Amino acid sequence: MKNPKGNRLKHLLLLFLFTSFCGLIVNAQERIVSGNVKDDQGEPAIGATVKVPDTKIGTMTDFDGNFSLQVPDDAQELEFSYIGLSTKKVPITGDSIDFAFGKSNEDVCNHPVVYSCFPYKRQLNEVVVTGTRNETDIRLLPQTVSVIDNRTLREQHRTNVLPTVMQRVPGLFVTSRSLAGYGVSTSAAGGISLRGISGASGQMMVLIDGMPQYNGIYGHPIADSYQTLMTERVEVVRGPASMLYGSNAMGGVVNIVSRDADRFGTHTTLQAGGGSYGTFEAEAATTTRTLRFSSTAAAQYNRSDNHRPHMGFEQYGGYVNLGYDIARFWTLKASADVTHFNASNPGPSDAPLYDADQWITRGVVSARLENNYNWSDFQPSGALSVYSNFGRHKIDDGTTDISSPTQRFFRSKDVLTGVSVYESLRLFRGNRLTAGFDWQHIYGKAWYTSKQTGDVLDVPNKQSGRSYRNEVAGYVDFRQHLLPWFTVDAGVRLDHHSVSGTEWVPQAGLVVQPNGSATLKAMASKGFRNPTMRELYLYPPSNEDLDPERIWSYELAWKHNPVDRLTYGANLYFIKGDNMIQTVNRMNVNTGKVENYGMELEATYRLKKHWHFATNHALLHMKNPVVAAPEYLGNLLADFRNDRWTVNAGLQVVGSLYTATGDDAQKENFCLLNLGATYLVNRYVSLWARGENLLAQRYEVVAGYPMPKATFMGGVSIRF
Repeated sequence: MKNPKGNRLKHLLLLFLFTSFCGLIVNAQERIVSGNVKDDQGEPAIGATVKVPDTKIGTMTDFDGNFSLQVPDDAQELEFSYIGLSTKKVPITGDSIDFAFGKSNEDVCNHPVVYSCFPYKRQLNEVVVTGTRNETDIRLLPQTVSVIDNRTLREQHRTNVLPTVMQRVPGLFVTSRSLAGYGVSTSAAGGISLRGISGASGQMMVLIDGMPQYNGIYGHPIADSYQTLMTERVEVVRGPASMLYGSNAMGGVVNIVSRDADRFGTHTTLQAGGGSYGTFEAEAATTTRTLRFSSTAAAQYNRSDNHRPHMGFEQYGGYVNLGYDIARFWTLKASADVTHFNASNPGPSDAPLYDADQWITRGVVSARLENNYNWSDFQPSGALSVYSNFGRHKIDDGTTDISSPTQRFFRSKDVLTGVSVYESLRLFRGNRLTAGFDWQHIYGKAWYTSKQTGDVLDVPNKQSGRSYRNEVAGYVDFRQHLLPWFTVDAGVRLDHHSVSGTEWVPQAGLVVQPNGSATLKAMASKGFRNPTMRELYLYPPSNEDLDPERIWSYELAWKHNPVDRLTYGANLYFIKGDNMIQTVNRMNVNTGKVENYGMELEATYRLKKHWHFATNHALLHMKNPVVAAPEYLGNLLADFRNDRWTVNAGLQVVGSLYTATGDDAQKENFCLLNLGATYLVNRYVSLWARGENLLAQRYEVVAGYPMPKATFMGGVSIRF
């Protein structure tokens, strides 16, 4: 496989340098307040939030608890918040403030629509945007939402977010076939499955800042596009989310919330590392924030030979996010993310392929206007988003006979362009109403070209084609606190597809909080997926008369925080679906059925200051098994952190993973031990290392593609 030519890397570098200095041209009257923050044990509060109340002006403390914040001249107070402790406001009396969280057991209840605080032990209020559009306390949503924060993602030193997400979300599984790169096309990895519903067939949706990302021809996510460098956190809705996000969200959504500058001034991070099988990773990121302007820019390069011949992978890309506070409650944002990767498919181990190379470019651009009037009686908040994600694919299918190379390339391009607008407000006490409108234009084109001449080839059997599809929808969600401990939620979406027709998508749920430390949720929701261009028009099995796939999901969830350091939860679910698209007698038809049920368990425990333990387990029963959906998936995680060291250990157990179904069904069982460590040399430099599959297990996730045994990576990070 040849390396790409051109000056793309030069353009990325120029873009990176440009955004690094954007903040220098923005002037505002401001002053600097600095200080130190300690927790309730008198230790430095690492990662505490310091902000000016009712604004977006804020920062986070460093490893020593120190902070420095540029504030407006008229600012009167600073607000200090830290995980598990009460938020406090402190008057600004000078240019230096040292603050320590007290040991008070005061009840905290920051959500604006709850009648009163619970007279019981306080529980951490985690705020999410997925499953509701607007920022909401996670306890008030009937959906089950898992959150992976930025620190957890950074500590793993992985270029892609999906391996870390798989460790932290009960039941979520991502297929893999090598140390680096997922690839596309036949035998590709990167398929996401949850509760037996698979993203490989477009039934799981990946979002970036709430905007859908999937291939416009095949309908599935492109796993190599989801980079850690652009991610602030990841929120996962475990269960159908079609009421808010439409088609392809029938099994749930993975929402990647992009990075924003959270500290004043300009801050830069550089990281490089290398390891097994010629693997090399490098990335650079810089953020700038002033009173009104913010920017984030990042660039990345990584490559690997991987553990089998003809399995090379190379990737480079860049990300830019710009923000400007037009007024106190209005913000304008624009972002762009482009990644290019070259991958080679070696084929199954018993039937190797030669020259099966892929050249893939994926990107997304968006603009977003946000409003947030959290001080008013109605507390309106909303956004208008315009986005376009696109892809260009060039693929050589390869050959099993090296003396007889293929004579053509498969090529495709797809574009998903959309407009999304929503507004959320409080009509009366204890209420939250959200209404929105979505429009999408989905385009795909597939064709073949001659390797010798580059001419477009006339191919039989519907192997090429072009498709234009449109989707328009409106939705409304109504949430009401009937009592301080009882909340009901109901919503409906009316979705019209230019080919598949109209679909009603309802959902309803309730939340019971018997005290301030426990939450019981019940949820019933419908999910659906419109057929893709491939299923409708491409290749001989295609069928233009296909209907949408549909499922109903019923879920009961319990979460409890009995003591300050312990949280545990359990989920029971039942999923029943019909109209699943399958190929019968060489034609795609709506005859498939789904009937899955299972249980998910999770718990976290903080031992004193430095140790944190987490575990999650998922049991799944499928009446009709599918590949890449293990019947048991368990993770045991341990984290140690002090002033210098961060150590992460993970044990993952996978049981009864189907790699093939039907008469020749195959299952895999394996146990993986991973270990990572980071040493802080000084405030600027840290060294890191990680090892994966340290038990040297032999296993396959994709049939015919054995995974590598133990692998190792190490590198250095520089922050200034």
